[in-house]
Formats: sequence, C-alpha cells, structure tokens
Amino acid sequence: MPTPTSTKPVALTTNGHDLLFPTLPYNIGARAEQGTANEQVRGFVSTSTRRRDENRKQHCRETFGSNYDAMRDLAGSIKQHALDHLDYYLDQFIDRATQAGTTVHLACDGDQANQICLEIARNQQAKLCVKSKSMVTEEIRLVPALEKIGVETVETDLGEFILQLDHDAPSHIVQPIIHKDRVAVGRTFERELGVPFTDEASQLTKIARKHLRQKYREADLGMSGANFLVAETGSVVICTNEGNGRLCTSVPPVHIVVAGIEKIIPKLEHLGVLLKLLARSATARPMTCYNHIMTGPRRPDEPDGPQQMHIILVDNGRTQILHRDTREMLRCIRCGACLNACPVYRSIGGHAYGAVYSGPIGALITPLFRGLANYKDLPQASSLCGACYEACPVNINIPKYLIQLRRDMIGQRITSLRDRLLYRLWGFSLKYPASYRIGQALQKLMFRHQARLHRTLDRGDIYAARGWLDEPRGPLRNWTSQRSMPTPPAKNFRHWWRQRQNKHG
Repeated sequence: MPTPTSTKPVALTTNGHDLLFPTLPYNIGARAEQGTANEQVRGFVSTSTRRRDENRKQHCRETFGSNYDAMRDLAGSIKQHALDHLDYYLDQFIDRATQAGTTVHLACDGDQANQICLEIARNQQAKLCVKSKSMVTEEIRLVPALEKIGVETVETDLGEFILQLDHDAPSHIVQPIIHKDRVAVGRTFERELGVPFTDEASQLTKIARKHLRQKYREADLGMSGANFLVAETGSVVICTNEGNGRLCTSVPPVHIVVAGIEKIIPKLEHLGVLLKLLARSATARPMTCYNHIMTGPRRPDEPDGPQQMHIILVDNGRTQILHRDTREMLRCIRCGACLNACPVYRSIGGHAYGAVYSGPIGALITPLFRGLANYKDLPQASSLCGACYEACPVNINIPKYLIQLRRDMIGQRITSLRDRLLYRLWGFSLKYPASYRIGQALQKLMFRHQARLHRTLDRGDIYAARGWLDEPRGPLRNWTSQRSMPTPPAKNFRHWWRQRQNKHG
C-alpha cells in the first residue's frame, strides 16, 4: 500500500454499486473532475502505477531480454488461436471437465449466471459463501443477488474484503484498493470490526486473517473466478498472491467457478508462457505465489477439496466482441499492465470509468458490453500514446481499437451534431495548405485575444509576447480545467524558418 499521508480516510461520494453501475448513459466528466481534484487519491494511484510499470519493464528486460517481444507474440497467438476456434475448445473443455466430475453450466448473460448460482445455493441450503477475487462476479452483480436470498457472501481477498466493509468498489483490476492508504484501512477496521485503530500493515493483515479464518470453517459454498480454463484437461487455473484462493476452493463442500468464455486456452503446456507474462505484467514478480490447477471435485483418495464442483461459463456480451474486427480484445488476461502505463488512468483513477473494467482495456470492452451509446466518453479517455499497447503481454493493439470505436461513434451518429460539424471543419482545414494557414492564423488571433498575458519573453523574433490560457471560452474550457495552455507566439515556425533561410542564404 502507499505510505499514509493523512489521518483521515478518503471519503466516498457514493456507494460501490453506483460506482460500477451508474445511471446510463454515463458521463465521465463529473467523476474525472473529482478524481483529478483529489490530490491524495491521485498521489496514491500515480505513485503505485508508476512503480509497478517501471518494475514490470525492469523484470521483463532482465528475464526475457531481446526475446520479450517474441514472448508477447507467442502469448497473443495462443489466446488468438483459442478465440478463433472457441467453439471447438469450449466443447472440448466441457467434455473433459464433465469427465472429471465437474458440472458445467452455460449462461448467456449475467441474470442467467446468477440464477444458476442461486439455484445451487438453494439446493445446498447455503448460509455462508467465501469468495476469492473475481471480476466476472462483479460484472454480473452476483454478491448482491446471493445476499438477497440470505446467503452471507464474504470477499476474502484482502483488498476486496476492505472494499466490502467500506461499501466501496475496486478501482484497479489487480490492485482493487489502490486509492486507499493504511490509515483509511485502519479506520475501516476500527469502525466495522470493532478493533483498536492501527495503521501497521502487519497488524491489519492479522486482523483480517483472524476475522476470515472462522468464515472458511463455516462456509457452505466457496466461489472463485478463473485466470485460465484448460480445454485439454477441463482444468480451472487461478493465480493469487494470498492463500485465500486455495481456502475458498478447497475447504467448503461446494466450489462454484464463474468464468468468462474467453478464458479458454488449448493446452496445459501453454500455461508456462502465460503464467510468466501474467505475473510480471501484473505485479512485476517472477510468478504469483499460488498457482492452483483444479480438475474436478475431490477424489475418494484425496484428503481435501470440494465434494461438488460447478463451473458457470458466462457469455454476457462476449460473443458480440467475438466478431472478427474486435476479437483481439478478448485476449486480455486481466493483468492490469495497461492501467499502470496509462497517463489518463493515473490522473483520474479507476472509479471515473463508471464500470467494473477501468483503464484502457475498460475503455474498449465496457462500451461493447454495455452499449457504445451508453459509454460514449470512454473511447475518448485516452491520449493514444501507445503505452498500453507496449505494456500488454498479449499484444492487444488498444489504440487501434479506440480509434475504431471513435469511428463507429461517428458512423452511428452517437456524437453530437456540433462535434461532427466541428471535427469535419477541422479535418477540412488540415487537408489543404491554404486552409491550414488560414486556420492557423485565426487560431493564433483567437488564442492571443483570450489570453491573460502575464509575462513577456525576449527570445528574438519568434516570441513577441507569451501568456497562458487559464479559462478560455467554448470547447477549450475542458482542456484547461487541470492545466494552463500557452498562447501561440506572435511569429510562427514558418516565419522563423523563412527568416533563417534568408539570413543564411
């Protein structure tokens, strides 16, 4: 966790459900402004993501050297092959998992997945469920559905456990409490668990461990997601850095796996490549602490494991993304590397994206999962710098697809008429030298007219006076809400170049 800088916990303006499932259509503006204005949270997010991103680069260079790009190509091709033949590998996975004693269910959407899970809980007369970290269960809102029928559901990942106590929502795919410090966690434990306040990390961990230990013993259901589903063997693979994943899946009598259909990979031998890249991309470590491969429920000669194992394979919009033009997006292995590398995410935080999946990958898949018209701001929430593409361990060309979504918005007339006219006029002005020069001159006059001049710089002919646009009118207002824009110089580059050429013959 980041070093605490305040004795006050970070205050929330809404509950976790509203953060992940806002009223649609969603407008990113208010939350982005809130994220950039909160210097404390912004500092936590920026510091942690920069450190993770730098460590990722260092570990990948040290481990793979010049072979890093080849590893990414290989990992991407493994995932792409599975997606290109998903029908075959899904059938194979279902057959092998069933042979191993697992009951496999298919769910076309979140509601159907929830109903399947609720039916299993009712059949077991379950009262308590312990749950490992899973993005898909957040996506389909499974925990509230279980609690509604009287099944207490406890998040056992430390970060998710803290968020559940705080009625908050995760703001990062891998580091769900990246926006909190130890002081905030200590206050939450003091308020919700009735323990003395402490901000010592080791003590906070002991408090959580003591509270959760009895829950594992009493649980009727254990629940997890899946990092990978191996078609060859019908196995489920989960990767964690805490022991909670193995306890959730091994101690309770019934284990339910909720996983997206895109998690399929063809063979066990492919795990070697994917696990190495997943760990280094997510946490900059050689390997996650626990890599748990589960194939069916407990056998008669095995000392532990569930008596029943259920796997719920969830579509929930994934087959729409499976179209050839967008299929590559489903390669994502949820490592969070693109979030750590993204300058926009660092500035606004995960809650600003208004959905379960944040950052560059969230800006891609959320509009496709929940409607481009409902999340028309997300494809714009990117500088298109390409840092996310460079960081992605499975080579998803995120900038390319963000541009594609922007084009789709124009084609579907999702953008406003004013914006379409403005950008068309702008595009026209850039096509021809004469219109470009006229536009440049008008822009210079407008900016310099609006500027609040506060200093004069003597740098030869190229600079006459230089000021800053702090509060311009019109569409530029959003550009300068968090930054000042310099006004154009009195004489532009072309003028300076002509003078230089004349001077030097």
